[in-house]
Amino acid sequence: MSRDEPHDVSEHLLGPHVVGRRVVVRRVVPGETGPSGGPLLTDVIGHCEAWVDNHVMVRRDDGTAVAIPLADIVSGKPVPPRPSVRLRITPLEAQLRSIAMWPDVVTEQLGDWVLRSASDPVRRANSALAMGQPGTSFSGAVERIVEFYSAKDTKPIVMVEADSDVCASFQGSGWVVDRPHEPDTLFLVSSVWQAIRALQNVERDDLVLTEDGPRLEAHVGDVARARAAYDRDWLGLHALNVEPSRRRQGLALALVDAMLEWGAERGATTAYLQVLEDNVAARGLYERLGFTVHHAYRYLTPGPQARV
Repeated sequence: MSRDEPHDVSEHLLGPHVVGRRVVVRRVVPGETGPSGGPLLTDVIGHCEAWVDNHVMVRRDDGTAVAIPLADIVSGKPVPPRPSVRLRITPLEAQLRSIAMWPDVVTEQLGDWVLRSASDPVRRANSALAMGQPGTSFSGAVERIVEFYSAKDTKPIVMVEADSDVCASFQGSGWVVDRPHEPDTLFLVSSVWQAIRALQNVERDDLVLTEDGPRLEAHVGDVARARAAYDRDWLGLHALNVEPSRRRQGLALALVDAMLEWGAERGATTAYLQVLEDNVAARGLYERLGFTVHHAYRYLTPGPQARV
């Protein structure tokens, strides 16, 4: 087949049917020589915008459009959509957003890890965020964690990404789940506007909002309350609680709707929250609002056989 004749689309998985989909296209670069002395090949990944008689148009993720002659295509196929930006950040980066929730939190950096302590008794504010690298030996990092929390007369607790290498290192050193039989916690994320659109026509009667800088408290009398915090265009939803006798009456949705709108007014584009893995009812609610799992985490503390 000469270069002037396009390859039969049956030789690869491309064709007019991929218009509108994300694709990878391997092509020959005319006039260029590759490392082996043969033709230079290069891949183009992006969104297929057009397939016409003699070329295909692919728009890369950086916004540039590439017109590829069909005769230059060597291979190609559709690929899954690129994950949203909010799903591409690391668990560490995502978890760091929550520090804004506690105005008096004390932190100490240990490489990527962050030791946290606050007057609020919630574990997220009083545990070492052990994700990434500690910048020292593992044993040295464990020793510093124990010292830090012993000085505050509290037991050492670490938050680790579930089933990660760091998690395995702690558990291999005798650390155990902080609360026996507790399931992992899921960190969920969603587009703020997607969630708001899913909450149309929510009633907010008797809902009171109290703002404190980047933080918000929302409550309906003494029967429903929640908190939110804004940090770097992310909005965290925290401590959502409705009295059992008042559940399934729309109060949780009213709180979420109000907090999302408050965050959107400040420029938030991503919302996040945490829910226990076995809380099927809550997970179903949040999935309907567009929330998806970013990562899972668990809390560990030294067990009887821990090497500390």
